[in-house]
Amino acid sequence: MNRRLLVLSAGVAGIFAIGCAVQGQPFEKIPSPPGNAVIYVYRPYSYGSSALRPAVTCGEDTARIGPGGYHAFIVPAGDKVVCSIQTDTADEVEFQTERRSYYVREELGWGLLTATPHLNPVDTDVAQTEIQSCVLEPQIGSAK
Repeated sequence: MNRRLLVLSAGVAGIFAIGCAVQGQPFEKIPSPPGNAVIYVYRPYSYGSSALRPAVTCGEDTARIGPGGYHAFIVPAGDKVVCSIQTDTADEVEFQTERRSYYVREELGWGLLTATPHLNPVDTDVAQTEIQSCVLEPQIGSAK
């Protein structure tokens, strides 16, 4: 009887874990539009903190990115652009943009009681490997 309960519990946990990952189109790099840069913010899948989707802002655009998701922010090239994540604590990265792609990994670390989000710029070679397992985060309405 205990074995049957264990198998059932594992199955239910698996169903809930699948439901927490972002569903969408697999990663596809887009070319930088003329006069613009692309900043990809991605969040590798992790079951911990899967319910949290803090708002990430790059330039004038805001998105909420779930575990296993990414969002491509189109920003003007030649400008200073700040990407930030706002919760109880703020974290940000700044770019002096050129017409190319940039990558930022969103990570959630744990404090005493809550998750603390961080944005970390990532080298293109590392990011290309990590972002391949992410899917385009569907945005519903404005996250601002």
